[in-house]
Formats: sequence, structure tokens, C-alpha cells
Amino acid sequence: MPQQPTRRAALAAGLGALGSALLAGCAGGAARTPAHGTSAADGPSATGSSAPPSPTPTPSATVTAATGPVAVVRGPTRVVALDTAELDSAMTLGITPVGAAKAPADGGLPGYWPASRLAGITVVGDIAATPDTVRIAALAPQLILSNQTRDGAHPDALRPLAPTVLTRTTGYPWKDGFRLHAAALDRQEQADAVVAAYERHADQATRAIAAAGSGGRRISIVRFVEGSPTVRLYARQNFVGTVLADLGLPRPDPQNVDQFTVEVPADQLARADGDYLFYATYGDPDRAGTTAALAGPVWQSLAAVRAHHAFPVDDQLWFQGIGYTGANFLIAELQRALGA
Repeated sequence: MPQQPTRRAALAAGLGALGSALLAGCAGGAARTPAHGTSAADGPSATGSSAPPSPTPTPSATVTAATGPVAVVRGPTRVVALDTAELDSAMTLGITPVGAAKAPADGGLPGYWPASRLAGITVVGDIAATPDTVRIAALAPQLILSNQTRDGAHPDALRPLAPTVLTRTTGYPWKDGFRLHAAALDRQEQADAVVAAYERHADQATRAIAAAGSGGRRISIVRFVEGSPTVRLYARQNFVGTVLADLGLPRPDPQNVDQFTVEVPADQLARADGDYLFYATYGDPDRAGTTAALAGPVWQSLAAVRAHHAFPVDDQLWFQGIGYTGANFLIAELQRALGA
């Protein structure tokens, strides 16, 4: 079985342009350090310590969130991110949140970020759980970022703690979410540079993949999820689906649909086949069914598996790395796997 494309090998190609854009957009800002990727070996740390609470400035700007207009502090630095897209946006724009929520089945925050940056973040609980208002309040946040999918039921708990900006949802409209995050963070100029760098990277990768003869390869995306009785085939309306579309990469027919996922039982994994297959596990591989599926005859009969074109990938990046830094890493790993 092929090994996961290494993130360290993909780093220069994946984030060189993004780092340059952030350096240009953030020059002169003491807190505006560029986001750098790292290997999964660096791992996350959930034991960050926060700085002493700072005085809360008077709100001086208004952004239009999914819930309506929200008055926010101009240039906030003490930010709490309650989902992975919000974390990626803040980190990409040079702001290390004082607090963040983690995925329930994970031991910490997404490990595609350097441990040195994650060490400064206090984990405030699990994504979509009832907010730990005491823990969040102790961080003296100036801004809370989340989305209605995760925290639409919790606005009354969050708003007294700090201005709370919610996007409509997460995943598929992540580029729109990034723009709202940038407005709330007062980092629109930096956001313009990040978007332009990503578009250049996607264009360069598209041409490189075509030159390698892999432009017409059908890409299958599969996720095994602990606690789910089915296997998720990711369609077009999700984070990884949009990145594949940006590269002009086609999808197998069962995944070439305008929806989030297609759920199939393990005995129907033939529908997961493609020219290349990328798969990940959220949670424990045994409880998610990954171990049994990969050893089973249906998986072993897939053309991608027989051709050694089935790659295990990092769930925290491919399915939780919802943002421009995650997308740049994703492109670099796809290029490497496709021989471009």
C-alpha cells in the first residue's frame, strides 16, 4: 500500500507563495507572523497558556454575519475559534487564537500547524459541544468565531463573553467564510494577498498535473468515521471537493454530484473506486471500520488499490483543514501523489 504523501516534502511547493503573500501583507505588524506548515510529527499541544487579560476596547466596526450585523473590535488579537475553519482563517491571517475547540475524536488541534504555534492556544472544549463559558471567559476574548452548524444553538451563551461572528455553515462555502473571518479580524488586505497566492498556486499545480499526464485522472475521496454505520464518499460540495474543482480534477460518477457526501455500506465500497483514491479515518480505525474494510475483498478489488494508487491521508488536514493554509497543503500533497 502506498504511503501517505509526506507533508514536509510538499512544504516548499505548497506554502511558499502563501508565506510570501503573508509577509507582504503583514509587514510592520508585531502580531502578524506568517503561517508555516509542518509535518504531522510535530503534533498539536493542548496546554497553551494565555496572556493576562487586556482591557476590552470599544467596538468600532460592524460585520454582517449569518445572524445579522455584529459590532466587533477593530484589530482584535484575543480571538477564540470554535471550529477548524475559523482556526485556519485566524492562523493564516497571522493571529494565533488564545483559545480554540478541537474535534471530539481527536487528541488535540490540527497537527498541520507547527507545535510552536499551537502551544500558545488553550483548548476550550470540543467542537459543537455546549461552550465552556467559564474557560472561554477566563481568556478575555475580544472576538469569538464559529458557525451556525456548530454553535447556532449557543449564541446566548457566547455573546455575553465577546462579539460572536458566525458563518452560515462550514466546509463547502469556506472561501466566503474566510472573507467574513477576515472582516471580523480586520485583516482584509492580508486576506487579498492570501487568496491571490492560493489562486496562483492552484493555477501552477493545474498546469503541472496536466504536464505529468494526470489531469484527467478521476479522484475518489473516502472517509471512515468512528460511530458511523456507513462509509462517506465525499462529493463536490465540501472543502476537499472545492480544492479538486479548483485543480480541474474529475471525480468518479458516484461522487460527481452536488451534495456533501454519498453514504454507502462497507459492502458497496466498489462505488469508491477511481483512478486515484485518498482515504482517511476520523477516530479509531477499528471502531470506524477502516481496518476491516481495507482487509476485505471489496477494497482489495478496487482498481486504484490494485494499481497502488490508494493513499492514506491525514484526516485533520484533508477533512478538517478547512481554509487556505489547509488547501495549499492539500494541493501540494495531490501534486506529489499524481507525480506532478
